[in-house]
Amino acid sequence: MNRFLVRVLFVFIVCVGSSLTLVSCKAKAKVVNESKSTDTNRMTAERIIKNYYANKNDFNTLYIKSNVKYSDDKQTQNLTAEIKIKKNEQILVSIRFLGITMAKALITPTTVSYYEKLNASYFEGDFSTLSKWLGTDLDFNKVQNILVGQAMDDLTKGNYKDSLVDQTYRLENILNDNTKKYFFLDKDKFLLNKQEITQTSENRKIEVSYSDYKMYNESPIPSDIAINAEQEKGKTEINLGYSTITINEELTFPYSVPNGYKRILIK
Repeated sequence: MNRFLVRVLFVFIVCVGSSLTLVSCKAKAKVVNESKSTDTNRMTAERIIKNYYANKNDFNTLYIKSNVKYSDDKQTQNLTAEIKIKKNEQILVSIRFLGITMAKALITPTTVSYYEKLNASYFEGDFSTLSKWLGTDLDFNKVQNILVGQAMDDLTKGNYKDSLVDQTYRLENILNDNTKKYFFLDKDKFLLNKQEITQTSENRKIEVSYSDYKMYNESPIPSDIAINAEQEKGKTEINLGYSTITINEELTFPYSVPNGYKRILIK
């Protein structure tokens, strides 16, 4: 149960938890690749991205209650999560089992802190430390974007090849031969349906899918998020079902490590 709680908590901190260590290469800013086509009605990558960012992402705070289902090759568990977001400033996540808070995480653009109850341990550090430990390039914006149905990367700063797959626009990042990134956008509303990172040589893959978008202050937010991670050690699936979402209410972000907890040191 202890390893499970830590993994679930890491979903909110590092997108897929400690079960997967994808190395995400930083992309240099480049002009978006505008595909040429003899079909004048076909949208280019540049136009697709422009329409995608035309969707509003306008909120100051978000309060989310979520059902969480976790499964891997050994177990399946159901929990609940409370997520508070102050846009671009802080995210507080509380993981509960049978109504009892078992783990809590507070992240900001410069700090990452969490504690878990069963092992009476806590971590305090930053994204660079956590990135080195997990082998994953992390930052605050990636975590925030995943929780609200936004692309992990700034699509205006990549080099993308576009295609139409099952009436969905697919953008493929072509900057790195080993690490492939794909973003799938709804053909009509240009909402993010799925984002995917694949490392062929390491046999690793993470897929984050979104569905059931609802409008909040004219901003679309998904109600269901499915995270699927594959690697040689096995598969991990985490489903988040947002049962309650409120926007732009005044929120507090209480976080303090209980007395007597042991600090986790990452070298």
